[in-house]
Amino acid sequence: MDLDTFYVSVERLIDSRLMGKPVLLGGVGDRGVVASCSYEARTFGVHSGMSMKMARNLCPQGIVIKGNSGTYSKYSKMVTEVIRETAPIVEKSSIDEFYLDLTGMDKFFGCYKLASELRNRITKETGLPISFGMSANKTVSKVATGEAKPDGQLKIGSGEEKPFLGPLSVKKIPMIGKKTAFMLNRMGVQKIYTLQEMPLELLEKAFGKNGKMMWQKANGIDNSPLIPYHEKKSISTERTFMKDTIDTRKLKDMVVAMVEQLAYELRHGQRVCSNISIKLRYSDFQTVSKQKSIPYTAADHTLIAHAKGLFDTLYSRRVRIRLVGVRLGDLAGGGHQIDLFNDDDRIIGLYQAMDKMKARYGANAVRRSVASEVKGLGRGNPFSGEPNVVPAHRNA
Repeated sequence: MDLDTFYVSVERLIDSRLMGKPVLLGGVGDRGVVASCSYEARTFGVHSGMSMKMARNLCPQGIVIKGNSGTYSKYSKMVTEVIRETAPIVEKSSIDEFYLDLTGMDKFFGCYKLASELRNRITKETGLPISFGMSANKTVSKVATGEAKPDGQLKIGSGEEKPFLGPLSVKKIPMIGKKTAFMLNRMGVQKIYTLQEMPLELLEKAFGKNGKMMWQKANGIDNSPLIPYHEKKSISTERTFMKDTIDTRKLKDMVVAMVEQLAYELRHGQRVCSNISIKLRYSDFQTVSKQKSIPYTAADHTLIAHAKGLFDTLYSRRVRIRLVGVRLGDLAGGGHQIDLFNDDDRIIGLYQAMDKMKARYGANAVRRSVASEVKGLGRGNPFSGEPNVVPAHRNA
């Protein structure tokens, strides 16, 4: 299930005058980036990820809105709760996209009927249009949802996967981006049916292990399971000082270092969070914590600002501290959404460059100067499928 032009739809709920108008959402400056746009704007060639300057040139009559992440987070959670009340297993893959496992529900309701009624309920209770595609696996369901848009639904029965996918562009396969599509086009592959008939060995030779995965998806084969939304609701870390301290600068530097590390883990795992909490343990072992709900983000600088504010509010006793901890909660898919409505292309480019260096040389390869003296924060990837073991007492 995928909410149709989610951000635009929310803005239209707030201001009905936007109905039927070309709407551009994102950074309002020339260096801003289009986070989302209405179908009316797309007819002019505008698309997500485009610079706002170019979008304005293509669509001069477009209505530009900065957007409000907090509002979109609220509506996303509303939709999530409606879905979770009905579906036995839900994976929230992004702020506006959900996978539902309805296996076995045919015995009671009929899966297609249940999904149809759920779609109508979401629109009725939230006012937001939503589309769905139903099939035996995630890949075909996702492609079917794209074909059902806007505000539609489509069922692909068992055995119908290959005929359904065949006439579509190879770009419709979720894992195929611009670069891979270009390479396939140079090989004479533009439609999925051509990919379906290609020798597997040829694709593996050209694309490695991704070649086999592309061939499987093209043939409607996908055994990947749903990752239930509740399984990874938070990531956290905490550190115990070898010597209790009242040095607020040292404490804040530790908080910055921990937030920086956790935020990178979010982006690396294609996640965003909408809750942050700080934990302090005094020398007399009294433990206090404070949390705050925030708009979905995975940006260091945004999270650090919230963390420092929580720390200043929480640290009131002026007693020595023995432990400090940070937790990022209410996770959802969408690590590409760093901070859609406040960051321009320079900030987004900076994070992409930093993360590329960290992925290649280690998480500590690029750090803020205030965090450079903090040691022992390497934690691995908590989204790799292994248990997320929090190192509760690592000396600093």
